[in-house]
Amino acid sequence: MTMTNVTEEWIASSSFDALFCKEELTRGLNGHLILFVVLNVFFSVAAFLGNAVILVALHKESSMYPATKVLFRCLAISDLFVGLVTEPTRVTHFLSVMLKHEKICQYTTVLGYVFGYSLSVVSLLTVTAISLDRLLALLLGLRYRQVVTSKRTFLAAAVIWIVPIVSTAMYLWNSRVTYWFSYVVISLCIVITAYSYTKIFVTLRQHQIQPHHNLRPDQEIHTAPLNIARYKKAVSRSLWVQVTLGACYLPFALIDAFFTQREPSQSLYVARALAITLVYVNSSLNPILYCWKIAGVRRAVKELIGRLFFCYGG
Repeated sequence: MTMTNVTEEWIASSSFDALFCKEELTRGLNGHLILFVVLNVFFSVAAFLGNAVILVALHKESSMYPATKVLFRCLAISDLFVGLVTEPTRVTHFLSVMLKHEKICQYTTVLGYVFGYSLSVVSLLTVTAISLDRLLALLLGLRYRQVVTSKRTFLAAAVIWIVPIVSTAMYLWNSRVTYWFSYVVISLCIVITAYSYTKIFVTLRQHQIQPHHNLRPDQEIHTAPLNIARYKKAVSRSLWVQVTLGACYLPFALIDAFFTQREPSQSLYVARALAITLVYVNSSLNPILYCWKIAGVRRAVKELIGRLFFCYGG
């Protein structure tokens, strides 16, 4: 199917972005569009540079278990591509609306959806995998390093990237398949993440209440090697990443669900564009969270920035 056919199918499905490629619906929005361009350019640069630095820092970080590091690298790479590809596409879309280039607007609408959808699903699946990783570390104890290996985690990361790509490709055949797939994936991710953290907190609570010498032999085997203080820090950083993603994605989910059947209006377009921008902000916030919650990453980032300043200063 050609890009033209895809664009026509998108317009036929009444996407708000595609509808606003029409000049009659965009009059008087230039002020808002300029603001969105500025915001997306800023967060694009921040996401790209921030996550590039984090990837270098994660390479030098030695205290984090390699399999867990693979998942954080996966998330950082998806965030980096948000800054490198998705947000520039979004900026091009806003500029094409301002300059009345309808064809460019239509193409960037389709590309923006493809990039944005794929990378958002990658991020969602990755943070879900991180929550499962933390749960397995608690439940498996000594067996954790035998079960959760780097090779298996790389395989899981490959699946995390392949699944949204295939789903996006299905959009070219039938857009409803992609929409329903996203609803199923989002629902499953919410259930799995909620279960994982609930199980973690309940288990830790039981561990605090029940003295270690009262544990059954099989429980002692699994819990004895776990450093509770260090584990709690690992759970805290993964939970912060999860909560931040939820806070950035929730406004768009609510707007998209509530206003899907409404007639397009300029106020709705502005609200939706602002919500999408907030989704992209998540990619700029994650590097800050890594520096805040992971001491090894924080040290590596400081060293890297120090070297850069030294090189330029010299």
